This record gives sequence, structure tokens and C-alpha cells, in this order.
Amino acid sequence: MTRLLTPAWLREPVCSLNETTCHQALQRQMQLTKPPGALGLLETAAIQLAAMQHTVKPCADRVHISIFAADHGIANEGVSAFPQAVTGEMIRNFSRGGAAISVLAKAIGATLEVVNLGTVNDVEALPGVIHRRLGSGTANFLHAPAMTEQQLSAALTAGFDAIERAQQHSVDIFIGGEMGIGNTTSATALACALLNRDSQALTGSGTGLTAAQIAHKAAVIAQALSYHRAQIDSPLDALRRLGGFEIAALTGAYLRGAQIGLPLLIDGFISSVAALAAESIVPGCKDWFIFSHRSAEPGHRIVLQAFDATPLLAIEMRLGEASGAATALPLLRLACNLHNGMATFAEAQVSGQQFAE
Repeated sequence: MTRLLTPAWLREPVCSLNETTCHQALQRQMQLTKPPGALGLLETAAIQLAAMQHTVKPCADRVHISIFAADHGIANEGVSAFPQAVTGEMIRNFSRGGAAISVLAKAIGATLEVVNLGTVNDVEALPGVIHRRLGSGTANFLHAPAMTEQQLSAALTAGFDAIERAQQHSVDIFIGGEMGIGNTTSATALACALLNRDSQALTGSGTGLTAAQIAHKAAVIAQALSYHRAQIDSPLDALRRLGGFEIAALTGAYLRGAQIGLPLLIDGFISSVAALAAESIVPGCKDWFIFSHRSAEPGHRIVLQAFDATPLLAIEMRLGEASGAATALPLLRLACNLHNGMATFAEAQVSGQQFAE
């Protein structure tokens, strides 16, 4: 197997969940004034977060959001309904506070940063935007690997750095998001390679393609997979050949978050593919993932099935940019409030469940 140029931190182990705290949180849920399991996924999420945070009473108050943005060479194949100029224009929109995630971050009281990893058109210095330009977008992976080894390493490290910044704020939850015209094509190709699936099953409308355009997109992905598949010898190499700068940065963030034991609220399809890449590179990362929602992209269902994951929401969102995760965050906070604040049967002097012999 070819050894790629990768940062040394990638070899650090994943942090372990606190099984004792997990058991204690489960026992608490069994004692609260409700039938066991009556709160569904709210119970599961609270117990999961308790195991991550090493406390019987978890919280999701302090949240950091990093949006990674970049362009894709594969956009030259007509796989998006929008021109590549939109990526740079959206970075400006993020900075001005006009994007969906800007509004959502303000509403949930989260810190928000944008990391520009390389757009076709240069973007000037902007408030709230960190510039880590790795090139004018990736190469067109229909004809060549999307990234060089150096670009892959730098993109992974950009994700590492975002987690380090989040850690400085002592956050409870990290949310990663993405923006990049053509990135559903990249994410679909990467998911197909990692799961050994056909492009027809995973390809969706992305930014709003017609049925004919979706068929073209699937054909482009199939052709690209045919070009690369025999040469891919590791999940990292699949990420290098088919991924994007922002997808690799998300992967790096998820890897580093799992290494330091930071709960990671995963957004939609593209973020979930980055999570799949992280888990494929270093098994065990998935212990630190909480899946926020199921998007309208058909590929997202398949990726979630690979994780055997049930997300908190299913409301047909497909915007990306961490909007689904930010929308689910209040639900996670409510799960914590219920878990922490409800009375037990003993405290409330309410009779508990009885079983006949």
C-alpha cells in the first residue's frame, strides 16, 4: 500500500468513551418520571453525550461552527446548477451575516468561522474568514487526482486547526459545515469508493438538477470511479483522488475531534461522507458522531445506513453549510434539559413501573 504524505498527528489514537458514565446516564433515564424510552431519540442523544463528556448531566451550551469552503474542478463537467463564482460570493455572504448558517449561528449563540481553502476567484480579506488557500479549487477528478499529497495534508491540517481553535473556547459541541459548487459530486464519488457502491444509487439533485442532469452527474461519477478505482489503495487515497479541500478539512476536523474527545454534531450528506472518510481512515471515530438530520439527498440515507445511525431530524433539508446541524442543536439542548432536569420517581413520589410475576 502506498504511504501518502500525511501529518504526524493523524496517527494519534481515538479517545475512548466513558462507559461508566454511559451506564449511569442510562440508569438515570430509567428512573425519570416517564415510561422507559418514551422520549425516544432524546434519551439516546443525552446518554450518548453523557458518555462523551464524562458526566451524568451533559450539556450542549457552548458551540463552535467552522464552515470550510472551496471550489471543485469537477464543476467543469456541468454537474451543478450554479456557476463556480457562487462559492466566493457565498463566502462574502457568510462574512456579512446573510447566509442561513449566519442566522442560525446567531440564533443558537454559537461562534462561527469560515475557512476559505481555495476558490476559482480570489476572495479578499473579510471579517470572520480565515484564508488557507491551497489552490484555485481542486483538479478535475475525471482526469486526475483531485489533490496532490501536499494539498491533502494541508486540508486535513486545516480541520485539525479548527478543532484546536474550538478547544480554546472550551466548547461542548463542534459543528462542521461546507460550501463549494460541485461538492455533492465529489462527496458522492467518495462515498461510492468507500462503500463500493454504484453511482446511480447515491447521486442526487445537489443544487437542484433536473432528472436528465442527475443522470449526467451519475455518469460523470461512474466514469471517474472507473478511472481511479484500480489505483485507490486506502481511504486516504480515495479522499485525495475524489474529495475536495473542504471535505478533507471536515475529515481532519472529525479525526482530531475524536482524538481529543470532543462531541461532533454531523450535518448533512457531504459532512456525513467526510465522517465516513474519517471512520474509514481511523476506526472508532464514529463514537464521537451525533448525526443531526437526514437530508433529501439519496446518498445520505445510504451513508447513514453504513453507520447504522438514526439522525435527530428528517425534515428534507439539503442546503449544507452546517444548517441542518445548527437546526438540530436546540433539540439536543432540550434532550440535555430533560435528562438533567426531570425528577426521578423517588424525588417526585410517583409510583414506578410494576411487573407481574
